[in-house]
Amino acid sequence: MATERAAELERELLDVASEAARAAGEQLLARWRRPLEVATKSTPTDPVTDADLAAERAIRDVLGRRRPEDAILGEEGGATGEGELRWVIDPLDGTVNFLYGSATFAVSVAVEDAAGGLAAVVLDPVAGELFSAIRHGQALCNGQPLTPTMCETLARALVGTGFAYDATLRAIQATVAQRVTPAARDIRRAGAAALDLCACAAGRLDAYWERDVNHWDIAAGMLICERAGLSVRRLAATSELPAGVIVAAPALIDELAALVA
Repeated sequence: MATERAAELERELLDVASEAARAAGEQLLARWRRPLEVATKSTPTDPVTDADLAAERAIRDVLGRRRPEDAILGEEGGATGEGELRWVIDPLDGTVNFLYGSATFAVSVAVEDAAGGLAAVVLDPVAGELFSAIRHGQALCNGQPLTPTMCETLARALVGTGFAYDATLRAIQATVAQRVTPAARDIRRAGAAALDLCACAAGRLDAYWERDVNHWDIAAGMLICERAGLSVRRLAATSELPAGVIVAAPALIDELAALVA
């Protein structure tokens, strides 16, 4: 009975997350490939646009109406509120892609308790794909179960990754990528962590790792990968590199981790 009640709550939260993500997606599509107001954040190559801000406002409006008692951690608005549940939101994952008119960007919305993710969605507004998962359910895309490749060897694996905005850190990350490139089938760099994670869950990538990612970049995607049956690990920080995440099939993850961790 307790599990049934938990699953019911998770489904309710997923409905809220879906509504919030779709509201943000509407704001993004209305501004995509149109003139934007652009500022920068951590570095000159780390942009924020009026689309990011409008999308986060749309998410917060939905959460304020449907879940006013919960806390929120947003990329643009920071941490607000208090509560047993916290929403972790990235209103526009892939801002640089969006700025250049590329279609590779997403909205990421997750809700978590002290034990981790409860419900999550990643919306690709251009493709019309809504990836979703709840703690006690399957990983889905538009309601259909996701099936990862479960690739067992790195030599046959198509591996996704990403790089930091800071140029010095990118140079170090490039040396790690040089170790992976000859060992893997190939490497892809899409520029949107949430979509990379969903690509693993959907069998479009075999594995993914990235460092210097924020919690809002990966919170939703990690739950989706876990519920798809993939192994999800945190990469500990090193003397040169910040913490990160690695995702792959259980039979593959140790081989990749040996090169990147």
